[in-house]
Amino acid sequence: MQKIVIGIDEVGRGSLAGPVVAAAFCMVGKPRLRAIGDFDSKKLTPRWREDLYEILTRHPDVEWGIGKVSERQIDRINILQATRLAMRKAFLSLRRKLVKREVKPSLVIVDGRTLLDIPVPQRALPHADATIFFCMASSIIAKVTRDRLMTRYHKKYPRYGFNRHKGYGTPYHLQALKKYGPCSIHRLSFTPCKQMQGVIK
Repeated sequence: MQKIVIGIDEVGRGSLAGPVVAAAFCMVGKPRLRAIGDFDSKKLTPRWREDLYEILTRHPDVEWGIGKVSERQIDRINILQATRLAMRKAFLSLRRKLVKREVKPSLVIVDGRTLLDIPVPQRALPHADATIFFCMASSIIAKVTRDRLMTRYHKKYPRYGFNRHKGYGTPYHLQALKKYGPCSIHRLSFTPCKQMQGVIK
């Protein structure tokens, strides 16, 4: 029986705005995808990430799932619990696809130090997104998914520059927060946003 290994990673944990997004990734059938090599999403250009996203998500030997937790839910349950929830959602989304293929996961590798509430053997490995292929791939998928979402938010809230920093606390973003106050997708439980709550735009 084929051993199905799932990699899970998240992006957006340290952002001041928008959701936290997780992806789960695995290969089935007779995978040949590793021939494209290993890659660390943090070291890639946006264009390279986009190209790899298309390869990873359209390959016939691949299945993947996405989990998102909104900024409002992050404020309610805290970012650690929201991150775990996004990862669990990503796993459940992927598992539904595996059920249709009549295969079961053998192992889940989670990037970081936190194990999830899922009925599959797990390993939590810090920096797995830079060393384990399955987590590298999930990192790419989560990153591109979230970046695209934040770029769409930029069209609604152009004064904050979400297309540039994707919600992270860059000087440009902090300056916009100071000038305009937080908008509806800012995480109001995060200190920079909490300190600058004037009028919610």
